[in-house]
Amino acid sequence: MSYFEAIDPRFSQYMIPVCSLETLHTGMRWAEGPVYFADGRYLVLSDIPNNRMLRWEEETGQVSVFRYPSGFSNGNTRDRQGRLVTCEHGNRRVTRTEPDGTITVLADRVGGKRLNSPNDVVVKSDGTVWFTDPPYGILTDYEGHKAESEIGGCHVYRCDPQTGEVAVVADDFVKPNGLAFSADERQLFVADSGRSHAPDAPHHIRVFDVTNGGRLTNGRVFATIDPGIPDGFRLDEDGNLWVGAGDGVHCFDATGKLIGKILTPETVANLTFGGPKRNRLFIAATSALYAVYVNARGIQAP
Repeated sequence: MSYFEAIDPRFSQYMIPVCSLETLHTGMRWAEGPVYFADGRYLVLSDIPNNRMLRWEEETGQVSVFRYPSGFSNGNTRDRQGRLVTCEHGNRRVTRTEPDGTITVLADRVGGKRLNSPNDVVVKSDGTVWFTDPPYGILTDYEGHKAESEIGGCHVYRCDPQTGEVAVVADDFVKPNGLAFSADERQLFVADSGRSHAPDAPHHIRVFDVTNGGRLTNGRVFATIDPGIPDGFRLDEDGNLWVGAGDGVHCFDATGKLIGKILTPETVANLTFGGPKRNRLFIAATSALYAVYVNARGIQAP
């Protein structure tokens, strides 16, 4: 049985038939937030309920603990200086790891109130940090610390590390989740995974136009995810969006049409392109980290 499904003939061009879906590591409770370090040939990912981050070495395949405790870390990315930026459910904050290993808090409050549990994060070329803040880390003690929301809503934020300003850029989401900029940064894609706790809630990805002033306008639904909910996602150089879903990775073309799937044994939470040529798709799916080479390249990342 093939691990991929071509819903549109165009998807076949991105698959390499001689390449298999590889299992790189297992034993996690909820794998999330993979981020690839091209300069070190390794990948870091979160194992949220186990309150740790793991490091997978590309050259040896060895896995070690990168950070424990991790503050129940979730999404990760790198800024333009190559520093690790992390969303921490348990500490309800977004942090940056400096070259010497010290941790700088970028955002933990807005209007004097604690954030819910930052989930996923991206860094724009101007250095601003954009992140989502659903309540998953405060709903139970399983992936954070159970608590009431101080904000009373779940929003998308922009943080300016230079000034410390944290501003709401979108406040009409049920549970904002994964997010990513288009290659030219003129659009921002944001998932709403509201259906995780309510069957009639959103399970789609919206796309916004980004103004020069950093505001979001013209929000509209880009694609609906089924089965499951949209979680993390990445874009390739052709403008396709590769999205974590209930049965694997869903690939949408630039118009929002589903063209194919990479089928996995477990629900996919997040993914990233990596490898020296950015043509290896790393997939964080519940208890395991998977990878597959594809005939596509992720858009350039730090």
